[in-house]
Amino acid sequence: MYRFIKDLFAIEKSPRRGLFALEWVVLGYMAFTLLIVLFAYTKVANPDSMIWGRVRIGAITVALWAVYRMVPCRLTRFLRVGIQMIFLAWWYPDTYEINRIFPNLDHVFASCEQSIFGCQPALLFSRAFPSHIFSELMDLGYASYFPMIVITVLYYFAFKYEEFERASFVVIGSFFAYYVIFVILPVTGPQYYYGAAGLDNIAKGIFPNVHDYFNLHSERMTSPGYADGIFYHLVEDAHNAGERPTAAFPSSHVGISTVIMFLAWHSRSRALFLLLVPFFILMCFATVYIQAHYAIDAIAGLITGAAFYFALMRYTKSWK
Repeated sequence: MYRFIKDLFAIEKSPRRGLFALEWVVLGYMAFTLLIVLFAYTKVANPDSMIWGRVRIGAITVALWAVYRMVPCRLTRFLRVGIQMIFLAWWYPDTYEINRIFPNLDHVFASCEQSIFGCQPALLFSRAFPSHIFSELMDLGYASYFPMIVITVLYYFAFKYEEFERASFVVIGSFFAYYVIFVILPVTGPQYYYGAAGLDNIAKGIFPNVHDYFNLHSERMTSPGYADGIFYHLVEDAHNAGERPTAAFPSSHVGISTVIMFLAWHSRSRALFLLLVPFFILMCFATVYIQAHYAIDAIAGLITGAAFYFALMRYTKSWK
């Protein structure tokens, strides 16, 4: 512990002069979405707050760079990474502010779901397994999303520092890759679409086009399951605090969790990998059980998560 604390404040001999690659990813996404906001200024609901939000994040990014340049050590390096990860929670609902101006596509994805499975798994899953224990396990899996990310990133910082920046870049790069998709692909998922379309229609295999309904409405159905459960309330509280009718396809919960599992495997820590495996398995099923995603969203999350991981690891292969 003493060695860890000492290393935390030790001044780096060769500090990085410019921005980290993950910070360039943030600024790149910021510029991309800022252009959309400016071109669609009259259609976006809150353009001024979106613009100023980006200005603030840009200013904080520069300020953190300046602090690191004055005191280049592991702690200030960690702060630069950690703050950007905290900001991911701000960027997520921001995707809704942009994609709400586009016609909704849930009817297309619900129809594909029906064609592939002959039913709506998100509608039937919780009905087939209504027990309190099963429900709590599903909500536990869904609630483990951010802890899985934090544990893995902290593990790299504490035990594989030489690859900390690389692992953080892979995580943040994957997040923003998903955010780009969410901005241009307006799919809300069953918890929003089923209520807007009507459960009777969904049960009959009828999937109406709701057009721009979610530009003016953000009502979400209550998650199925054991309503008195501890983890059920954790998930519901999280949804009520920051969920928006956006970001359903592909499932970033499954996708980022897939990235995390590959990073855990890459760390060569058997303990870390085995610790995360059960939560990852629960996560893959939970996204459909609580009606946050269609089954095809979860499958696409697995595929894209693996693709993003290998692409970004290949890009950073020479990093040391």
